[in-house]
Amino acid sequence: MELIDQHTKKIMEGCKERALNAGLRFQDETLEYIVTNRDLLELSPKLMIPTLYDYWVHDVEVLKEKGRYELYPSNPYETVINTRPAISFYNDNNPDWLNVLIFYHVLAHIDFFQNNLYFRHTWDYDFTGQALSDKRMIAKLRSEKGRWVDYVIEFTRGIDNLAGYHDELSRLNRPPVTNLSKRLDFYFDVFLQSIKKVKIHDYIKEIERYNDCVKKDVERGERSFFSDVRRKYPEFDAIFKKSLQEKPKHEIDLIQYLMEHSDFLKKDENEWMKPVMQVVRKTSVFFQPQIRTKIMNEGWASYWHEKLFLQDERIKGHEVDFARTHAGVASLPRVGLNPYALGMHLFYYIEEIANKGKYSIEFRRLLDAYKRDKFDAGTGQGQNFIFKVRENLSDFLFVNTFVDQDFITRNKLFVAGRRLNKAKMVWEFYVKSRKAEDYRKMLLDTLYHPPHIEVEPEKGKNKTLYLVHRFEEKPLVKEFIANTMMGIEYLWGGPVQLETSEVASVTGSSTPTKEEKKEPEIKWQRVLYTMENRKLSKRNISSV
Repeated sequence: MELIDQHTKKIMEGCKERALNAGLRFQDETLEYIVTNRDLLELSPKLMIPTLYDYWVHDVEVLKEKGRYELYPSNPYETVINTRPAISFYNDNNPDWLNVLIFYHVLAHIDFFQNNLYFRHTWDYDFTGQALSDKRMIAKLRSEKGRWVDYVIEFTRGIDNLAGYHDELSRLNRPPVTNLSKRLDFYFDVFLQSIKKVKIHDYIKEIERYNDCVKKDVERGERSFFSDVRRKYPEFDAIFKKSLQEKPKHEIDLIQYLMEHSDFLKKDENEWMKPVMQVVRKTSVFFQPQIRTKIMNEGWASYWHEKLFLQDERIKGHEVDFARTHAGVASLPRVGLNPYALGMHLFYYIEEIANKGKYSIEFRRLLDAYKRDKFDAGTGQGQNFIFKVRENLSDFLFVNTFVDQDFITRNKLFVAGRRLNKAKMVWEFYVKSRKAEDYRKMLLDTLYHPPHIEVEPEKGKNKTLYLVHRFEEKPLVKEFIANTMMGIEYLWGGPVQLETSEVASVTGSSTPTKEEKKEPEIKWQRVLYTMENRKLSKRNISSV
């Protein structure tokens, strides 16, 4: 692995200048490395972070990838990681015109990393430097504790998808402290919403009433407002004073709960396990936004590499080469999902719609298909709009907000179904639906969605750790339950119980024929798993 030469670096600096002029924003310092296929195979299991801690599964992945490469040799065009400075890796045989294309793609990724709010917790430090420190700490512990370090890593990695990523974001993205009083915050944020549970129109009326009071008298407006509140809710003052005495709740995930409350980990001889668990949790939280913004991130990079590449005079004579390469990246498949293509086409669609002013009440009120198609308010705000989308959304919000019927119709998208042809005894694929809601559901079902599992201390008896899976019609993978609970039992130092839901019965065929169109009906059963002394048992609780 070595830095790119000065000739290639000059190409990159030229791409940076053009990208910044186009509106992208990123730190100027970047590092670009030329890597061999062997380097890529060894870095991939470590998520391309060279300084990530060593772990035996990484070695297994390297061997697996070597075998796969021998059967299906292929080279990625680039890989970029979200560090300070940003680091990217390239093949050593790319021609200059291809480097121009790839560099634009990489710079758009860096812009996304450094401006999308779902990456906010990664902006203030260099992860590679922190990872190197963690690697050295784990290596030292491994020399002292041996294989027990790998057990702790493995048990913690079994639950690292439950790390409190959104709690971390909420802490960092919390609005700045305002001049509004705590009493006002409590009234609108807690009292009306959680205690009184008022209707939305009543809540809005209270906001309007407060604004009117302040407009009439800036200094005494709040006092006047709360004098009316006391008449309407005499109990408000007592509830507010009680809330001031209560300690604010600190939401913690399962890994943090184990580190704070496990009697086993509190023992002097086991204290060393906590920093190892913290490293695994921190690594998981760092990489969470990448998997939650895959469609947006790749779509944004594809959008900009096309737009900037076609305007670059350095690519003259290679337009056909670009078209061939770009088509392989950005073509929408008839069956399946290509995040590069879907994201890119969505950004182009959003830009066009925003330019025409179609994200307006006036347009949404139109019912005539012809008028909707010809509507054009000429706002010219498309580019600004997609920059705001890039900054504020994740894949879930991106898909749920912008994949509408017009987008589906324009790109001739559909949900494909599969059925058994009993006459020929073959599977057939068919157009199941062309509705936007069905296509959105298909996309949302493919997104990363870890289970929501909480600790409920009041249900645990005799020092049992009681976990509750908040069921969202996505059951846990049964084959992982035993090993995962065994790891939790070891870290907890006592019995562990897990309340979850599983399929009780299925009505209808799961392999429909041509004549069968009705989806099977699933009945769910609430069950309780118990892991004690490394033995797993299960019993039914109730039907869902």
